[in-house]
Amino acid sequence: MREFGFELSLCAHLECGGGIVSRQLGGAVAAPGSRILDIVHLEPGPEFDERTAITPETIPGPALEADLGTGRARYWKDCFDIHPDRARGVTERAVEIGFFERERRGGRAYVRQTARYPDWFGEMTAIENKPDLGSPGDLDRQLRFDVGLGLLDRVILATESYVTRAHLNRIPDSVGVWRFDGGEIEVVREPKLLDSGEWGVELGDHDPLKIDISMVSPTEKAKKRRRIAERAYGKGWRVEPPACSCGAVREVAGASVPYCTRDDRIVNPGECPGPESGDPPDVDLERERDRRTPWVADPAGRKREQAGLSRFG
Repeated sequence: MREFGFELSLCAHLECGGGIVSRQLGGAVAAPGSRILDIVHLEPGPEFDERTAITPETIPGPALEADLGTGRARYWKDCFDIHPDRARGVTERAVEIGFFERERRGGRAYVRQTARYPDWFGEMTAIENKPDLGSPGDLDRQLRFDVGLGLLDRVILATESYVTRAHLNRIPDSVGVWRFDGGEIEVVREPKLLDSGEWGVELGDHDPLKIDISMVSPTEKAKKRRRIAERAYGKGWRVEPPACSCGAVREVAGASVPYCTRDDRIVNPGECPGPESGDPPDVDLERERDRRTPWVADPAGRKREQAGLSRFG
């Protein structure tokens, strides 16, 4: 199985077990963008229902970190410690998705949260996909990066290959190993719990003689974990089917995945080899996610303000 198809198939199977599943999320703190996590799985926390009631979208990190609550509204510029242009965009987005509400006083915009931000997610697991262990690429460094940083609570390697003792000896002891062939998940080794609440070591640039590292504080890790959780909640893992003559959807573990009828495989829509453009297959991925998972597509009871209205003056 090609890596993209392997990844989507595994996401579909993980979703059957509950929780929130997402893919391709940033997993570095000191150097954002330097590490992308293939799959992230979140267990619901004690106040998960309160989170679903706010918005189906990702709440921007700076909005969560703003000096703001549900009480008295504050002038929007006073709520942020970031560039005003960025703060303006974050505020607009937070109002648009229903996390902020806005009022005007003397020509100035004041905002407050529509709800207290809840303790909504529990254990977080990172899953690195490597279907073929015969071509591991930079697998060793990726896993050591995740274990050393300890950003998520558990790290798992998922593969289609037969896993030998030699393979296990090259993988950090705390990393769990799954064998997945598109059907059942075989647990080869259970992952060990990492201490996500302690200092972490983030690996940076390296050469044969040295490697750069950054120490990441528990506070920085907690902030990044919340941002990952929010991104996972808003994004999910589903991918729109290709809009070409051979584009279709295929059901995997009850979920729809993009499919190429010409090549007879799960396909990344951006790389579909179809010779002619066409209308994409009719599938409502948002409704499917709402039906199959604890994510809520259309929460009720929160004040909404249409995007584009009441812009800043």
